[in-house]
Amino acid sequence: MTTTTFPHVTEPAKLGNLQLRNRVIMVPMGTEMGDHDGHLTDREVAYYAERSQGAGLVCTGINAVSDDYEVINEGLGRVNTDAAIPGLTKLAEAFHARGGAVSVQLTAGLGRNINNIDPERLPISASDNGHWLDPSVKCRPLETDEIKVIVQRFKEAAERCAKAGIDAIDIHGHTGYVIDQFLSPVWNRREDEYGGSVENRCRFAAEIIAAVKEGAPGLPVSFRLSVDHHFEGGRGVEESLAIAKELEKAGLDLLMIDEGSYEAMDYVFPPYYLGDNCMMGSVRLFKDALSIPVLGCGNLTPERAEEAIASGEMDFAGIGRALIADPEWGAKLAAGKREDIRPCIRCNQLCVGNAFVGQPLGCAVNPTVGFEVERVITPAATKKNVVIVGAGPAGLEAARVAALRGHTVDVYDKADQLGGVLWPAATPEFKKELRSMIFWWERQLKDLPVTVHLGTEITAESPELDGADAIIVAVGTTPVAPPIPGLDGPNVVEVIDAHLGAELGKRMVVCGGGLSGADFALEMQEKGHDVTVVEMADGIAPDLLMINRITLLRDLAEQGVTLLTGHRVVEVNSTGVKVDGPDGPVQIAADTVVSAFGVRPATALVEALQARGGIAVGDCVKPAKVGDAINAGFEAAFAL
Repeated sequence: MTTTTFPHVTEPAKLGNLQLRNRVIMVPMGTEMGDHDGHLTDREVAYYAERSQGAGLVCTGINAVSDDYEVINEGLGRVNTDAAIPGLTKLAEAFHARGGAVSVQLTAGLGRNINNIDPERLPISASDNGHWLDPSVKCRPLETDEIKVIVQRFKEAAERCAKAGIDAIDIHGHTGYVIDQFLSPVWNRREDEYGGSVENRCRFAAEIIAAVKEGAPGLPVSFRLSVDHHFEGGRGVEESLAIAKELEKAGLDLLMIDEGSYEAMDYVFPPYYLGDNCMMGSVRLFKDALSIPVLGCGNLTPERAEEAIASGEMDFAGIGRALIADPEWGAKLAAGKREDIRPCIRCNQLCVGNAFVGQPLGCAVNPTVGFEVERVITPAATKKNVVIVGAGPAGLEAARVAALRGHTVDVYDKADQLGGVLWPAATPEFKKELRSMIFWWERQLKDLPVTVHLGTEITAESPELDGADAIIVAVGTTPVAPPIPGLDGPNVVEVIDAHLGAELGKRMVVCGGGLSGADFALEMQEKGHDVTVVEMADGIAPDLLMINRITLLRDLAEQGVTLLTGHRVVEVNSTGVKVDGPDGPVQIAADTVVSAFGVRPATALVEALQARGGIAVGDCVKPAKVGDAINAGFEAAFAL
């Protein structure tokens, strides 16, 4: 009998009359996998259904109930006509065949948060609010009769869901979207029955809850509420407690608690800088104040989820991106396989990053996301001896997939540690999930026909290549060293060496404000060093995803890192660094100068091994994000 150390997270539970296999709920996240009309595709159904093994209830991304007053962005879901029913039926059947349960999230619209502004149709809202990105664009307040139409549309959409066999309904009430614009006084300045008091501001949401329950009798209804908007003038916990009580009175079955707004976007999609369990601060207050179940979320670890449910702090664990990374999240906990859960590295690269540009959802660490049907790993017709040169993210993922296909794999790396550049880059506490990926690969490879040879440098003439049927080259990059006088001096340390334990002085100048230099500067400042970053461009980490960059810049400012953008390094000398900026040359005192000028592909060995039939993948082809390397490694091995 399997023993789990997460008995409360994995125990069966009820939500209303709905029986769930565990207390894990996959919180709603858009996929951009729908068809042109916003209906479910087979690809999207397969993606959601795959997550049924890891969660007791899976919630879909948003689905518009109406296009009367707002046309939702292309790629997002719609349940506004009966044409949605066939797709919803496929979705329900896919879950029920697996013994799972699925909830559909319904939205009243995006309002001031809408991505694409139609010049012929102003965004809708509770009041004449400015668009979040362009305040000069004013929203059109909904008329009372229009509100009644939207409420009726919720009833009709709920009827369609019930007819299709959907198990529950979630109401899209958070993050400053239309319903939230009615709830919060910062956006609701109405003087009719939908504005003013807490009760009046909750009237729209309460009527929606009632309409959904009328349209889908017996289906549990959840509501996702941002309890702290995290911007000046936004709603805080005390106001949200009053709102939660009104929603309970309206008949709500489950309150999902999260935080953030478009003014504090990083809390909506918390990156690794925000750390573990970053939205759990007020969950207990809501649990104590309400009689209905409460869900907590926000970079939840299994350990914190177990503790919170066991202590009565919450009833359900809300898991989002971690279930994208590993759809078996809950099942592995139940089976006592915590160490086999593929970590979500909270990079937002291919999940949130794709959604923001209208591309289908992907995942940096799980290349099967969105390809659940096509990328099923099956035994290869011909077993091969595969040599992989490089034990970084591309090489390790290629090794895992090749071995799962039945090939015999040998991995070679000249370093003494797995992980390539991930190992030094993931030394900060805020990047611990990135380092945990290395341990995950190490754990997976132990049970597969993979032999790892560390401290072994491969050349084009190495005998280790002689018996190879396939060679995958994943040798990564080499640091860029511009021709700057003094850059080879005794007080200069390359950023990778700095991560690996090189001796560092109190005062540090980091030359290069890309992500590598910026993350290192933040880590060192947190450890008590006095750090200055010099960057020739006008911004720090300009290629970093906007959501992540918000937190990075805030953390750099709060820690007191000095940022000199628009400055060029002219010389490194014995007392520090000479830079040239808008006001002329400046000498910056430093005990240690860190070179973080970027990287270039390690092409020499690549070209030699390609001549022997090698396939190059990852950063040695083109430096990119870790997710690109992992996906490239998967694809190369999957094709063998």
